[in-house]
Amino acid sequence: MTFREKLLTVAPPLETAGRRVKRYHVTDDPLGLAPDVAEAAYAILPKLLPEPDGTPPGTFTVLHQGGDGGVYLNAYSWVWDNVLHFRGAAAAQPALGCPDGDPTHFVLPESPWIGCVWELPPILHERDAWVRHLLAPDSPDLDAYVHDTLPEGTTGDRS
Repeated sequence: MTFREKLLTVAPPLETAGRRVKRYHVTDDPLGLAPDVAEAAYAILPKLLPEPDGTPPGTFTVLHQGGDGGVYLNAYSWVWDNVLHFRGAAAAQPALGCPDGDPTHFVLPESPWIGCVWELPPILHERDAWVRHLLAPDSPDLDAYVHDTLPEGTTGDRS
């Protein structure tokens, strides 16, 4: 297996279940994710979000379509002021309990996995953005956090 980085794009933020959600998409297809796949993923997103706990309601997602057709939605939500809550969904991936090859039929796996090598790059940026806009300033600014995204490009080295 030859490793190749994938394309990372940023979709406009959305609000769902009382949370502000930043959205990253990962694929090797220059045309991006199919609209019906993204629509199905974001329809299940509310099931992946934690209950409010007083922390500003910020979440970021990574929606990834793998080369084998499997689709993964990773939802990382800020809780307890500075902790990431994780929950994921998958479609068209039998290894995660998906019943069929339909990339719009999402299920909620019980696996403790938090992301593959192509899904992890946003995490460091999101940690720094949370500190920059919510923890360090005298007045937290959730709107500034939501609009501070990792630049589009590849999932590879950004140093």
